[in-house]
Amino acid sequence: MKPETPGGTAALAKGLTLLDMVADAPEPLRFAELLRASGLPKPTFARILRTLIAYGLVRQDEARGTYVLGQRFLEMSHKVWESFDLVSAATPELERLAAELGETVALCRLDGVMTQYLAERSPNGLSVRVEVGRRVPLHCTAPGKALLAFQDPAVGRSLMDRLTLDRQTPQTITSLEALQTDLTLTRARGYSISYEEHLLSVNSVAAPVMGRDNTPIGVLVALGPSSRLEASNIHPVGRELIAAARRITGAAGAVAISSRPRPRSATGKPMAELSCILPWGAQLGESPVWHEAENALYWVDILHPAVHRFSPATGRNETCETGKLVSAVIPVTEDRLLVASQDGVEWLDFASGRLTPFVSPEAGIADNRLNDAKCGPDGAIWVGSMRIDASKPTGALYRIDKTGAFERKEEGIIVSNGLGWSPDGGTFYFVDTVPGLIHAYDCDAMTGALSARREFARIPVSDGRPDGLAVDAQGGVWCAIWDGWCVRRYLPDGKLDQVIEMPVPRPSSIAFGGPDLSTLFITSARTRLPASTLADAPLSGGLFSCRPGVAGARISSFGG
Repeated sequence: MKPETPGGTAALAKGLTLLDMVADAPEPLRFAELLRASGLPKPTFARILRTLIAYGLVRQDEARGTYVLGQRFLEMSHKVWESFDLVSAATPELERLAAELGETVALCRLDGVMTQYLAERSPNGLSVRVEVGRRVPLHCTAPGKALLAFQDPAVGRSLMDRLTLDRQTPQTITSLEALQTDLTLTRARGYSISYEEHLLSVNSVAAPVMGRDNTPIGVLVALGPSSRLEASNIHPVGRELIAAARRITGAAGAVAISSRPRPRSATGKPMAELSCILPWGAQLGESPVWHEAENALYWVDILHPAVHRFSPATGRNETCETGKLVSAVIPVTEDRLLVASQDGVEWLDFASGRLTPFVSPEAGIADNRLNDAKCGPDGAIWVGSMRIDASKPTGALYRIDKTGAFERKEEGIIVSNGLGWSPDGGTFYFVDTVPGLIHAYDCDAMTGALSARREFARIPVSDGRPDGLAVDAQGGVWCAIWDGWCVRRYLPDGKLDQVIEMPVPRPSSIAFGGPDLSTLFITSARTRLPASTLADAPLSGGLFSCRPGVAGARISSFGG
């Protein structure tokens, strides 16, 4: 909602609105993109933009043709930080959240190896009460885990070394390995969760309030009875806390997944046979892959760590809880599976959930995790990586042969995503989600050698973000468009050919399957979607399928 504008200040309001657009853009925008988003006449827009540049509030990156906040704005923000009162700044958000959520909301800070409550607001009626000034453990509370997860790595390790993991309830995490797994999930989704880990019958969710050095100066936490603040609604509360934390300081922190889907619009045509074959409600459904020998579709939920096996013939979905983040499944000959996990590529026994290490190409990079993975026509595993919170371009692309030997193929990637090959194996496609790019390479189908990287397709941020990818038997490249409410098909020359409308904003990945590979399976996500969007798209997190009229190119199985 835009603030009410006092009379006679329309030009100032337009300037401030434009400044907000520059500051809030997930990535720097070009002139035409800002103009379109502003809705202003071009002469008015250009005049306001020139004025902001003249006063140093905005500057142009001439090399890229984009606009970012200027030095003067940063100088002013430093003056604000020098006199910043966290409790005073947070109080309006605490009051608003308590009223809107109907749960107790508090502000906490790090105090040694404990968490201290600084302020709280409770709604009328039955609610959880907290005492201002009270100190609680880090390892078993939502605010404590948020403070641990988002610290500078050196500070985080120091805190972990000093923790005593006392058991508070039967649900308390009491091993450092399990706690580290929980913290990895916290960083990936942007908020922490405690299910009765500190107090029985009390659940909580917390998001960090980030300071100017991108470390937490505090934490917002919502606490409620476990019967009310439970698994089906705790995640939307986490999203609201993230948004409120950002408003308190204006610091976004490290944002792995955008929480601003674009409005739904009819950009393509509904697929007549598109249906939700599994209304699962996954937080981050991903990596569908067809297993020919089993006539089943494997897929994962990255943020509710599990590998799933779905049978289209019976509609049965089997779940293998992995206990840690798993981002992709790679079918292997002899009825075996490999998965990409937070600890590398591992063998998975689906029946027991047991994971056995195979190879970890980034064993020395603690802040990274693997993401999408597939077996290529050369018989090797291709897997991309990314920083857990997607805050820096530390991701890479690896090729892993059957002996476990690996080589780095690309680097400087922000969020590595969809991978695919043309039917003859001569072209390799690879997605970097944040800049909105699908890259194409010449590829030697026998050796995996890459050359001649080029831009295959660029998706403007206003249209969403490219995510998972699949190639059909005609060479068409299909891509799920995160926050775009659609799946797109591109011709081999990069021309957009077809758009399939989806009833959810965040289709995440796609795979061809079925006995003749003519069914297109589509995973989706509900993570960090506002409650209003979830109400409009209740099938978010479901598994969808359709028959697009073309079969998929065959995916190889790893022969290791």
